[in-house]
Amino acid sequence: MPLTQLWGPRSAGGAGGRADERGSSSCTRAPPGGPPSLAVLPAARGRSVAAGLAQPPAARRWGHPGPEQLGAARPRRRGSRGGLCSTAARPAPEAGRLAAAGRGMARPGAGGALLRILLSQLPPAAREAAPLGLRGPVAAASYGTSITSAKIKVNGVPLHYQQTGQGDHAVLLLPGMLGSSQTDFGPQLKSMNKQLFTIVAWDPRGYGHSIPPARDFPPDFFERDARDAVDLMQALKFKKFSLLGWSDGGITALIAAAKYPTFIHKLVVWGANTIVTQEDLKLYNAIRDVSKWSEKIRKPMEEVYGHEYFAKTCEAWVDGISQFADKPDGNICQHLLPHIKCPTFIIHGGKDPLVPQFHADYLHAHIKGSRLFLMPEGKHNLHLRFAEEFNRLVEDFLQ
Repeated sequence: MPLTQLWGPRSAGGAGGRADERGSSSCTRAPPGGPPSLAVLPAARGRSVAAGLAQPPAARRWGHPGPEQLGAARPRRRGSRGGLCSTAARPAPEAGRLAAAGRGMARPGAGGALLRILLSQLPPAAREAAPLGLRGPVAAASYGTSITSAKIKVNGVPLHYQQTGQGDHAVLLLPGMLGSSQTDFGPQLKSMNKQLFTIVAWDPRGYGHSIPPARDFPPDFFERDARDAVDLMQALKFKKFSLLGWSDGGITALIAAAKYPTFIHKLVVWGANTIVTQEDLKLYNAIRDVSKWSEKIRKPMEEVYGHEYFAKTCEAWVDGISQFADKPDGNICQHLLPHIKCPTFIIHGGKDPLVPQFHADYLHAHIKGSRLFLMPEGKHNLHLRFAEEFNRLVEDFLQ
């Protein structure tokens, strides 16, 4: 059975600890009192994420595009069984709430709590038919599960965002190239714990519904996105928040955590790189011409942007990201990594054809105290293909 590895905290440049490899169905943890060096878990199972490998070159709808990823199946709601950590003893959320309410019946007034929980399981139409006095408490029990969309002007640009949840811990989701809240984070907006977190997903300027302005790629476009992202959360009155960044959004999140440390609580990145290599340039140029993309991937993007804007912006992105190859060592933001002080979680897909593992290893080696999680069956869009496991893993880290 392939294994998924969780590398524990390490000092910048230091070596990882000794592994305790056990092919069991539950996480292997370090001895009490000592820092976890390596936990070994069974890989997520389910339909292979290698599906669609033979598709013609196209760009990823989610994050850095590349020929191997194009045409990969979108995530199914059922997810993969087995998961990133043991789920055998984890009750379903509904069962847990009902069991807790049942235990609470011995307390005075607990019958109302049970009724509210039972009522919350009804379809919306049935809840609306309930007596007025019950609908209010039920709405409170749902913890704001609806997703709202709005725009707010930040640094002179109307930025679009989606928001859900009523938790005390604010989290910002940062999409990849040509990505948006709508295209990149559906499973996270829908299913992350809304009792614990307030989740915001944004469209960077020139992407998604944050148009106008048209997207451009000056030399500092990642720094500009990082500033916009932090200022957006400040405009929404979140004094401190965590960042979840995918691909280009991961690069933006790394920069934001390094340059605005007082605002960042925790950081999660996947599919991110801090340099551009000659190998990366080949992948980028392979998707420059969107007419060569598979229709399965091209059509949804054209529905968001229209063909002309989509094609033009894709070419501009290739030129924009390629300019970093001309810098010493192809540097994007590697010089900023020592300045990241917040707890950092790096996730990498073992089958990511777009971002080789050495990028994740480099992040882990140069962000002090960071953790690295390797998902053997994960590709670039692992948070979509294995959404249930991804969400649970991230929630555990953020708590």
